[in-house]
Amino acid sequence: MGKLDGKIALVTGGSDGIGFATAQEFLNEGAAHVFITGRRQDALNEAVKKLDSKKITGVQGDASNMNDLDNLYNLIKKEQGHLDILFANAGVFELGPLESLTEEHFDRLFDVNVKGVLFTVQKALPIFSDGGSIILNASVGSVKAFNNNSVYCATKAAVRSFARCWTVDLKERKIRVNALSPGPITTSVFNSTAETEEKKKEIYDMLASKTAMGRVGTANEVAKAAVFLASDDSSYVTGIELFVDGGVAQI
Repeated sequence: MGKLDGKIALVTGGSDGIGFATAQEFLNEGAAHVFITGRRQDALNEAVKKLDSKKITGVQGDASNMNDLDNLYNLIKKEQGHLDILFANAGVFELGPLESLTEEHFDRLFDVNVKGVLFTVQKALPIFSDGGSIILNASVGSVKAFNNNSVYCATKAAVRSFARCWTVDLKERKIRVNALSPGPITTSVFNSTAETEEKKKEIYDMLASKTAMGRVGTANEVAKAAVFLASDDSSYVTGIELFVDGGVAQI
């Protein structure tokens, strides 16, 4: 038996990286059906193809777009009737030096990372099972300072606060809400910031040097932590921030 047997799950931002790896782990642990979302239809189609399961459904949409969220939950309600697990993973990362921050940069990050998370959760509640699990993807940036990263870190601090507050708001329904905070992970987010393979190695070496374990993590390592928070293994865990960071936020 799997840890998620019979559960209906949603992973936003599931086209690649942590979201994709988590969708795969949810399937591996027996989830009855997993919905994934992504902004790009081509990437979403490729993810569904790679996951190669009749238990997966890809839904194109932007987490910060209210119509897209309404369409998503209408589909889930029509096809499965309810939702047991929500991993609000969709987010954007963009560096921004304080001296040159723009309103566009601020709006772009807060729209997806904060507003998107808020309404992804709110609009799920009418079909969400009492006793279910909500997981918010935050970051070590919720508690650590990084150069040229103030707006992004502020969005993740807001996500951490959401987990605390929603734990209280939803306690009568026995819905657990937890934040999952990755440290440096090998994903397309960091890969896209490097123009050459040499630059990419330089970035990853720098990130690895900040960890106690001397390496960057993998998306699969974060996904396994998400399974823990989604399953009954964490039945007495709520309101926490679980760091999967190689020690970055701890030392």
